[in-house]
Amino acid sequence: MVLYVLKGAVVGISVRSGSTGEVKYQFNGDTRLKPASNMKLITAAVALSVLGEKHRFKTEVRTDGVLIGNTLKGDVYLIGKGDPTLRKENFQELARQLKEKGIKKIDGSLFGDDSWYDDIRLSQDMIWTDEERYYGAQVSALTTSTDTDYDTGALIVEASPGKNIGDQAKISLIPKTQYVNIVNQLLTVSPESKAEFRIKRKHGSNTIVLEGMLPIAPPTKRECIAVWEPTGYALDLFQQALAAEGISLTGNVERGRYTSGNLVASHQSIPLSQLLVTFMKLSNNVHAEVLLKEMGKQRKGQGSWKGGLRVINEELEKFGVNTDTLVIRDGSGISHINLVTANEFTKLLFNIQKERWFSSYYESLPIAGKKSKIVGGTLRDRMAGMQVHAKTGTLTTVTAISGYVKSASGELLVFSILMNNLLDERKGKQVEDRLLEVIANQ
Repeated sequence: MVLYVLKGAVVGISVRSGSTGEVKYQFNGDTRLKPASNMKLITAAVALSVLGEKHRFKTEVRTDGVLIGNTLKGDVYLIGKGDPTLRKENFQELARQLKEKGIKKIDGSLFGDDSWYDDIRLSQDMIWTDEERYYGAQVSALTTSTDTDYDTGALIVEASPGKNIGDQAKISLIPKTQYVNIVNQLLTVSPESKAEFRIKRKHGSNTIVLEGMLPIAPPTKRECIAVWEPTGYALDLFQQALAAEGISLTGNVERGRYTSGNLVASHQSIPLSQLLVTFMKLSNNVHAEVLLKEMGKQRKGQGSWKGGLRVINEELEKFGVNTDTLVIRDGSGISHINLVTANEFTKLLFNIQKERWFSSYYESLPIAGKKSKIVGGTLRDRMAGMQVHAKTGTLTTVTAISGYVKSASGELLVFSILMNNLLDERKGKQVEDRLLEVIANQ
């Protein structure tokens, strides 16, 4: 099976001693290959080094107005500074802070300020068919996420059968929002019929079209889908939160840049050490790109992919990585142009063991065979019984896995396995598991 799966493919393998860094085995170890989401190993390490484990993203509400009685005379600004974990509950918290200050009416407009980062929403190599998927969501300094998986810039669409055959399916959104327009062409059919569920978002808009048939018996279908321009999405949720707290708004709701005024409410995200858990375990692409822009903002004063990539290349050299051998185009690995060698991955993974933040890094990696989603992550159904902490990666024709494994003798090994040009990347993962069994049993 191994030879059949790998026929015509290119494979890079590197195995080092976890204690000495000695290369114990390599095969095409210096061959540049697409890393897929193994790119996040680099982004996470550099983010911890540059931003620190305690880094938190801030969200502020400021105003240029004055409070007269219960009326705030002036405009209000919701200012995003990159928090990828903002949820409906956090907007409610911000609204409550305004209410506690005695504000019942805003006689002015509500503006969303996302200027902390640039306005380029998608990384340079994003495939157009990924734009509507949650893993290809747009990056904004002011955004929101669905649930505790923190799928940023996206919402969940739920569809359940209608009461009777021929009825339209019932559609609900999590969180509830008027920011998207649902076109429901999904019909309820007999229990014997085959389910057909298709969902798409029209390019350049927030029109979401649902098509197909749902048998009357099956449970609810769920799909997480990206929104167009997440700044407006965040504004909609905040406006809802204001209304829920009894605060009325007389003016418009739109994007705008804050210039001067007073702070009236604020929120801080969980620290980076905690954010890394969902980022790495669940392989969250948008978190990677947010971290990239945040590093650019903090080090270069430039919240952009260009600024962040400059920081990554500079910082990698401190870890002994030869950046002259790499091509790095984003923070998530969604680009098919990224190129990294297996030997450089293991060099990075070995060298960072001495960093004070390494325990946070190590614990953020998926753990093989651990069934909990937030522990096992993308390895929860693989290699049960083996002691593997590793990051997986998948693109069409690409699979990768790099990290740490305890051998049968108790030795810690650092490894990287990159496979490109596969006809079926899913079968490549079976090969990875077999190779790691061999590596661990040496």
